[in-house]
Amino acid sequence: MKKVIIQGSSRSNGNTNQIAQLIRKEPEWDLIDLKNYQIGQFDYDFKNRYDDFFPLIRKITDYDLILFLTPVYWYSMSGLMKTFFDRITDCLKIEKETGRRLRGKCMTVISCGSEKKTTDGFFVPFELSAQYLGMEYWGDLHTWIEKDKPDEEVIDSVQRFIQRLTNPVKNART
Repeated sequence: MKKVIIQGSSRSNGNTNQIAQLIRKEPEWDLIDLKNYQIGQFDYDFKNRYDDFFPLIRKITDYDLILFLTPVYWYSMSGLMKTFFDRITDCLKIEKETGRRLRGKCMTVISCGSEKKTTDGFFVPFELSAQYLGMEYWGDLHTWIEKDKPDEEVIDSVQRFIQRLTNPVKNART
């Protein structure tokens, strides 16, 4: 199973990346940092169709398990992540075959904040997007960073979560 982390933070080496590095201790996880790509906002005239979005989403559709990793910004996913999700609309209008390649893929989400809890409904956009796109939603996890590093509770929860994801018999819902 090919696995990828899509990191959507304004700081490539910030707190969210510390969680990415915990995940990458397990073998076979690739990392795509959205900050390294020029992805314009969605617009109805598709004026951004020649930016980095289409080459990137084509690459992402080669993976079986897609883990979205986002900081919590103002009680929601980061702007980079939201822009990326908005642009998936292009796959429903311009490159429909690319959009169809998302069907049957597995999606999961990890958020990273400064508090132990995230807002009710934080993961709803991800879960509903997976449902709409015909993807399997394998659950979510909220993490937090205190004093510039994840504590043992966070490290343990990430390890358990990733263990469930990599078990081919059951997914994160069980």
